[in-house]
Amino acid sequence: MMNSISGMAPSVRSAEPFRLRRLRQLIVTLVMFGVLILAGRWAPGWLTFLLTMAAGNGLVSLGIQALMRGGLVSFGQGMVFAIGGYGASLLFVRAGWTDALGLALAGGALAVLLAAPFAPLLARYRGIFFATLTLALSMVVYGLLVKWPAVGGSDGMTIARPSLFGQRLEGSDGNYALFVLTASIALAMGLAMKTYFASSRGLVALAVRDNELRVEYLGASVRRVMALNFLLAAFCGGVGGALVTLSLGHVEPNFSYWTTSGEFVFVAILAGHQSVAAVFVASTVLEVVRSFSSAYLPNTWQLALGLFLLAVIRFLPRGIGSLWTKEAC
Repeated sequence: MMNSISGMAPSVRSAEPFRLRRLRQLIVTLVMFGVLILAGRWAPGWLTFLLTMAAGNGLVSLGIQALMRGGLVSFGQGMVFAIGGYGASLLFVRAGWTDALGLALAGGALAVLLAAPFAPLLARYRGIFFATLTLALSMVVYGLLVKWPAVGGSDGMTIARPSLFGQRLEGSDGNYALFVLTASIALAMGLAMKTYFASSRGLVALAVRDNELRVEYLGASVRRVMALNFLLAAFCGGVGGALVTLSLGHVEPNFSYWTTSGEFVFVAILAGHQSVAAVFVASTVLEVVRSFSSAYLPNTWQLALGLFLLAVIRFLPRGIGSLWTKEAC
């Protein structure tokens, strides 16, 4: 008995630094989040709006990161992005549901509901086949939205300012409250995804990327893991789409267009799969580069983005997240 206990002692001791490291990372994350929220109170309106958009779009790319851990890249994330945005808009306009938090969660739930029938099918495919099928689904949704008069057709839908806990989010204070809400949801979902990535089921995705056949021999269901990751990506995309729609006050079919999905893939590649925080950093970088490039290089801002991505791939092939972490999760 003593031998078995002594044999367990090294594993307990080795686990302790891991827990302390996780706790330290959590504390640092919360401190940085608090600083960001306080800084946003006195930041100019354009910067607060940019950070709000970056957090909402980062959630959508967080879903792609979950798929990338299993070796998959989705070019159809714009589909769930649009579903979340249109779902929130329809609830706002048709049902009179104006609470921003409820609309964001409802957008994520609706995206999962509509993506669920396709999850078992898509879980069978890998590589270019998975990417092509998700792209096809996204373009089908785009075509339906363009031709559907009930949701505004090609003009999309416009909604008024939402409320939060009974208070209408209007003016600069409303913009700041929406920024805090979006950042808080991004923090909560980011921590939840980080916990999932570090779990046994989340780590199976990394094993699938390296050797899918061996994972099957060990008794894990690869299709189940891939389907779950697809649904998690759908929820992230739906919540992000709803939050972006609430910030813009407008949603349109281009949310589901392939170029929009390409931007989310751009952010996911820029971030890498090692760090959840890197997704939001990369999303912020994209918004900053796009805003300033479109202002000073209005005809060639896409070229600036492409050169920036090439530089990151050349000097940081594992993404921005490799700057501060070597962990897989």
